[in-house]
Amino acid sequence: MRKIMLSAAAAAATFVALPALAQDAGTAPAADTTSTATAPDGTRAFGIEPYFGVMGGWEQFDSEPNKAGIPQVSRSNKLNGSLVQGVAGVNVPLGPVFVGAEGNVAKGISGDINWEYGAAGRFGLRAGNSGLFYGKVGYQWVNFDKRVNTDRHYNDWTYGVGFEVGPKDIGMGNGGFRLRGEVSTFGDFHSFRPTLGVITHF
Repeated sequence: MRKIMLSAAAAAATFVALPALAQDAGTAPAADTTSTATAPDGTRAFGIEPYFGVMGGWEQFDSEPNKAGIPQVSRSNKLNGSLVQGVAGVNVPLGPVFVGAEGNVAKGISGDINWEYGAAGRFGLRAGNSGLFYGKVGYQWVNFDKRVNTDRHYNDWTYGVGFEVGPKDIGMGNGGFRLRGEVSTFGDFHSFRPTLGVITHF
């Protein structure tokens, strides 16, 4: 199921990205291969791009057995909660694609989640003026609040897919920030975690 989801996301990203890449290829000077080349929003076409951001979202865990050891709860009253998250990382643009790594720390605002933190690698396509479509794989730690009465600290793999769009992609001119949307999961699809936020790069 995980492979199907990531394959579908990659196919969708490719479908969206190819027209933009073809347009760029048709208008860019053929001789421009220097390390100072930039994307239309001013970010570098090659190099290292540090960034940080703030995101908000919601996570709900299922009530199925899992290898992380999270206790099973009522199917009608699953562990869940809203959270605010800080992220920091680095992208390495490689022409039409990119790779990168980031860390995150999240604090639960309401519900059963107290803290979360983790790290992940990212990989994907660059599209449009400054857009990104990506997949991520990493490791995440979750600390629940009082409703879990045993050891409330659990850890497992995390997987996700997402996108980023810069201001020019949505008709707002150039700028050093992107809007990010992401959906991720804990373990073998034992949670559903949509988030939305703003990323700034420098």
